[in-house]
Amino acid sequence: MSQREWIEKDFYKDLGVSSDASADEIKKAYRKLARDLHPDANPGDTAAEERFKAVSEANAVLSDPAKRKEYDETRRMFAGGGFGRGGFAPGAEYSTGGSGFGAEFNIGDLFGGGAGGDGGIGDIFGGLFGGRGGGRTATSTRPQRGADVEAETTLPFRDAATGVTVPLRLTSPASCTTCHGSGAKPGTSPRVCPRCNGSGIVSRNQGAFGFSEPCDDCRGTGSIIDDPCSDCHGTGVQNRTRNITVRVPSGVSDGQKIRLAGQGEAGLRGAPSGDLYVTVHVKPDKVFGRSGDDLTVIVPVSYGELVLGTTLSVPTLEGRVGVKVPAGTADGRILRVRGRGVPKRSGGAGDLLVTVKVAVPTDLDEKATDALAAYLDAEKASGFDPRSGWAGA
Repeated sequence: MSQREWIEKDFYKDLGVSSDASADEIKKAYRKLARDLHPDANPGDTAAEERFKAVSEANAVLSDPAKRKEYDETRRMFAGGGFGRGGFAPGAEYSTGGSGFGAEFNIGDLFGGGAGGDGGIGDIFGGLFGGRGGGRTATSTRPQRGADVEAETTLPFRDAATGVTVPLRLTSPASCTTCHGSGAKPGTSPRVCPRCNGSGIVSRNQGAFGFSEPCDDCRGTGSIIDDPCSDCHGTGVQNRTRNITVRVPSGVSDGQKIRLAGQGEAGLRGAPSGDLYVTVHVKPDKVFGRSGDDLTVIVPVSYGELVLGTTLSVPTLEGRVGVKVPAGTADGRILRVRGRGVPKRSGGAGDLLVTVKVAVPTDLDEKATDALAAYLDAEKASGFDPRSGWAGA
């Protein structure tokens, strides 16, 4: 019987008895069902034939004390939810690592490996199903990689747009400088654990089950240090304050994270280090804004400059550029200058988007006021009505 069938099937339900039914109750229930469902009594009835097979299979397990004990232990293990994800639920979809049963969840993943991996389902049910459990010793184990580290930096808008190199000062576990991460006193070396042969994992049998677990002698590392380093106490890691330089690429946006591989916490006993993730915060700029790779800027203009046209001197990330405002330009119009925006990682740059905004004077002298009044009279005489066609007129 396959592992999946053993876990999923409810043999007590098939026979219509409770899980604490006696051997006589099981026998009596089976005989009645076998008589009612026998193919000779139901010729051509495929449903009755399938039920007969299920009842026979259930009786084969429950009528045998040893098989029934193993079956009950397996069901209790999964029904208790001790392995997470709600435990065992009869009729649900399970998988042992392949693609043949659907994928509600993968049993192999629950035990730290797939159907063919170390520490997987084959180890748990090795003794029960004749698998690989037994006295098997795993042949490999993963080193304990260092943890990832997070840091933050705040940049001015223009540095974030053009790219900059910033120093960071970190205090975190790093490779021990005395033993160079080995954990052993200088001049000595760790030795291979004789119990697990360097794998960090050993297997043991408990009744019908075979279990793989970390080796107690080496604590799952695969090696034993007889003379540990005095500075790191055999871990190969010590807390250090270090200065690193981070290159922030051009065009980084507020809240973006930059990954520096191998700059996180050091792994135990020379294992790979984790990564460093730097979150970049960008200060707002008094002049510029940003829309994707485009740089935005609002330039105040007078009414006369919009009517008559002019050329504006507009700031960019690399100096200033002249922007021509055509005569008759409307207030709030956006003028585009190609290639003068935020540099792109792939090369080139976005555009500079210039919004012209009329600045209304609030304190005109008598001469300017008289000139403006004369202009309004001339405007009316020409027939111009700013509210012509307006729905609220």
